[in-house]
Parts: sequence; C-alpha cells; structure tokens
Amino acid sequence: MAPNNMFIFSLLITLAGLHAAHAVDYEVTNNAGSSPGAVRFNNDIGADYSKQTLISAADFIWKVFQQSTDADRKSVAKVSLFIDNMDGVAYTVLPSNEIHVSASYIAGYSGDLKKEITGVLYHESTHVWQWFGNAPTGLTEGIADFVRLRAGYIPSHWVQPGEGDKWDHGYDVTARFLDYCTSLKDGFVAELNSKLKTGYSVNYFSDILGKTVDQLWADYKAKYGK
Repeated sequence: MAPNNMFIFSLLITLAGLHAAHAVDYEVTNNAGSSPGAVRFNNDIGADYSKQTLISAADFIWKVFQQSTDADRKSVAKVSLFIDNMDGVAYTVLPSNEIHVSASYIAGYSGDLKKEITGVLYHESTHVWQWFGNAPTGLTEGIADFVRLRAGYIPSHWVQPGEGDKWDHGYDVTARFLDYCTSLKDGFVAELNSKLKTGYSVNYFSDILGKTVDQLWADYKAKYGK
C-alpha cells in the first residue's frame, strides 16, 4: 500500500504543478442557440475540445515567443470563447480576452472544420498573448498568422511564399514574410514581440536582422522570384 500511496501523492503534486502552470481559466460558451452553426459546433468540435485547444494554443504561443515564465508573459486571468450568430469568421476583444467565433462560418465551412477552427483559435489566442506596441495592424495580424503557420494549421486559400504586395499587408502575406525573417535568425518573432511590449518602430527589423524591412522584403521577393 505504501508505494501506491506514494505514487498517488506524487501524482497529486504533479497535477497541482500543472494547474499552477496553467493558472488561467478557460471558458467556452455557445450563444448561437439552435442555429445550424451551433449544432455543428456541438457535434463536430465541442466545448471540451475547444477548451483544450485554447490551453494548447497558449502553450505553443509561449514557446514561439520564448516566454518560459509567467513574468515573461502578459497577465491574463481568464480567456473566454463565445460561439455567436454573427458575420465574418472571428475576432478578439481586449483587454477582456474574449474570443468570438461565427456560428455562420462554422455552418458553411466545407473543408476540415476541426482543423480550420483549431487554426482560427491559435490565431485569436495569439491576440490575447501578444504585445501590440502601437504596431501596424498588418504586423500584429501577421504575427497571429505566423503562429498559426508554425502550428501547422494553414488553410488552402493562403498565399504561397513570396506572394503579396507589401510586407505589412497582414495575415498570411505578413506571416510568410515573418517566416522568412525567422529563417535568417531563429527566434526573430520572439524578439520582435518582446520589443513591442514598450512601443513600435520599423527599425526593430534592422535592430534584429541588420537590414531595413524594405531590404528584407526585397530579398524575400527575390528569393521566390516574385
């Protein structure tokens, strides 16, 4: 009995440590009633999977941002996910850390729904945890899609590497560019995000990589012959 009791005690200590490491409350609420999107969410995704995805996304984001301790991260007590009857795909409200996903989008999506919504939650969760520093929206949205890219949840409609008209177009275009910058220096996005904690300057690119963002964009386009 003693060895078993010791094992149970050790397990409880481990679980307590895990809970302390995830001292963030995650809540999922389906507000879309009996709409087709609400029903499909319940049947094909579910609140339990969504909650676990929010937890996994946070862990992944902290690794991308190289934030190994609570002191490195934004102070977030609770993240709430709502499935709503609304247009669009999803959006995040700060500082309340509410993620809203469209039931209509869920109802009408024709591909791998679980993979798509997982990717959406990784993107929106990045908004919860990233620093903004008055940066252009295109950059902050690009960072969120960079996390989605690195997590492996890329939708088929994304642009290919090298495509796009400007580096701060946002979303997939900027995510692909940030991926190129990371190929030049591992941890580039982590350094960039850290700098955004206190403000924004386009010079951050040259501070980290030794070239202006325009030079980097030109090199990126040339690499893919675009």
